[in-house]
Amino acid sequence: MRLILLGPPGAGKGTQATFITQEFGIPQISTGDMLRAAVKAQTPLGLEAKKIMDAGGLVSDDIIIGLVKDRLQEDDCRNGYLFDGFPRTIPQADALKEANISLDFVVEMVVPEENIIERMSGRRVHPASGRSYHVKFNPPKTPDTDDVTGEPLVQRDDDKEETVRHRLAVYQEQTRPLVDYYSGWAQSNDAAAPQFHQIQGVGSVEEIRNRIFAILKK
Repeated sequence: MRLILLGPPGAGKGTQATFITQEFGIPQISTGDMLRAAVKAQTPLGLEAKKIMDAGGLVSDDIIIGLVKDRLQEDDCRNGYLFDGFPRTIPQADALKEANISLDFVVEMVVPEENIIERMSGRRVHPASGRSYHVKFNPPKTPDTDDVTGEPLVQRDDDKEETVRHRLAVYQEQTRPLVDYYSGWAQSNDAAAPQFHQIQGVGSVEEIRNRIFAILKK
């Protein structure tokens, strides 16, 4: 089971990735986690990446693909893997293809922009404990107040509406083109092409999970 989950920030990919990795016994591969691990382990790629990051630069796609290839050699990837937040751009997808990294499925979670803005901008957090609430879907007993301590809740900068709109705009510009890339490849006669599916990412967590499993278990 080798797959990519696509979808805008706030679509619920993290929640569904957990279900998928548990069900199929595969690791969730995040480029951020890989970078941190490589830097900590002081691998050649990690040292190279650290130099770039320390200088305030962006780590190149070549280094990222190198990290992915190294990661896929590990034992826990024998049954497959789920890419989380990668690839983000067409050049990264091309590099993945050129490196002959196999994929079975690409699944896009489709969620209307207004739903995402409502989901994310409604979140409130109790900073000390990390408890989170939602003004509409999971409100505290008293508005803007933690149920346990009575302390004030805050809205994180990441969840402010203008920040959410900016993140969605970046996604549309950089990552959304991957939908056309993978759907086009799936329709070609290339035997290496993964299946491409779109599922509605609106509904209960379980409903969305069942939609994804219905595709992956065909």
